[in-house]
Amino acid sequence: MNIFKRLFAGAVIGLAATSAVQAQDPIKIALIHGLSGSSFEAFSKQAQTGFEMGIEYGTGGTGEINGRPIEVIIKDTQFKPDVARAVLAEAYGDDEVLLAVGATSSGVTVGMLPIAEEYEKILIVEPAVADSLTGPDSNRYVFKTSRNSSMDMQAQALALQPDDNLVVATLAEDYAFGRDGISAFKAALDGTGATVVTEEYVPQGTTDFTAVAERMFNALKDKDGRKVILIYIAGGGDAPGKIQAMDPSRYGIEISMGGHILPVLPTYKRFPGMEGAVYYYYEAFENEVNDWLVKEHMARFDSPPDFFTAGGMSAALAVVKALQTAPDYETETLIATMEGMSWDTPKGQMTFRPEDHQALQDMLHFKIKVDDAVDWAIPEKVRIIPAEEMNIPLGRDNSK
Repeated sequence: MNIFKRLFAGAVIGLAATSAVQAQDPIKIALIHGLSGSSFEAFSKQAQTGFEMGIEYGTGGTGEINGRPIEVIIKDTQFKPDVARAVLAEAYGDDEVLLAVGATSSGVTVGMLPIAEEYEKILIVEPAVADSLTGPDSNRYVFKTSRNSSMDMQAQALALQPDDNLVVATLAEDYAFGRDGISAFKAALDGTGATVVTEEYVPQGTTDFTAVAERMFNALKDKDGRKVILIYIAGGGDAPGKIQAMDPSRYGIEISMGGHILPVLPTYKRFPGMEGAVYYYYEAFENEVNDWLVKEHMARFDSPPDFFTAGGMSAALAVVKALQTAPDYETETLIATMEGMSWDTPKGQMTFRPEDHQALQDMLHFKIKVDDAVDWAIPEKVRIIPAEEMNIPLGRDNSK
């Protein structure tokens, strides 16, 4: 072998060795959510479980994509916007993650959006809900697998079957989640003939609803038609129970609300027959992904998956689909791959809308069923509300 052949052979061997090393470099993904400092910690823990199970399912149990192991780096926002911004910057910079997923609270997550733009790296929003997270103040690096307030409230409006006989008072918490939700609910009622007669907003953590309940009773009690108090509160305080204890039925007023996580559903036994809408309930969706999630979650945790578990899994499956599909892992390539991308989730197929990167998805119209043999109230399926039946407003238009 002459010197040129020896040099060429050595170069090929060197390149192969380098490629082999590079092929084993982990794909780093940051999972950024609140693990301390709020009652919403339960949401974060569900999302993390779902994310980890989603990576497992999506990679066929290998935890690898294209021969590279996935390394998930967990960061705690402590439910503080300044901490969330700092740990996201740390993940993008010091940890050199490819992309990040988070966070739990809409109010915290909104502060993370500019960090994704500053570092020019993708942030997948899960499980925060507010419409504004893909709105005008968002940016092209943000994708959102979680449902948004418009989906919650358009589905809720459809579940109420609105017409000119429906009169509603609304109650929500006074921050992005609550105000976006009520705004979306009112938009969903436009043209139906239904009327919102009053809106009440309370601080997060409120436990005394006496005054706001009296104001809603007074706004509704003399109205004709079907009178409903719509409650859109994610936190504690038991607003539905406390308002129910004030006997709104004496004025012919009923309560309506969306579904909730399993630990809260025992309280729904006080509302048999109530109809509403929810993101997910494990018995309602029939597909291979959900079948696997339910079976494995029951086997591992002796309990069914909750809706933030399904959300975490959906986010992980979006990551897996994007990384399996993209020809390279440059941010611009990933954005092009994910815009318009569809993928399978426990809720069925989701699709990232190209214009604002919101994942369009189905919702569940339920009716509360009480079964003494089940610890919680069952949000029994009335029907699946398909994504195309909801006219979800466009947020930031990234195509411009």
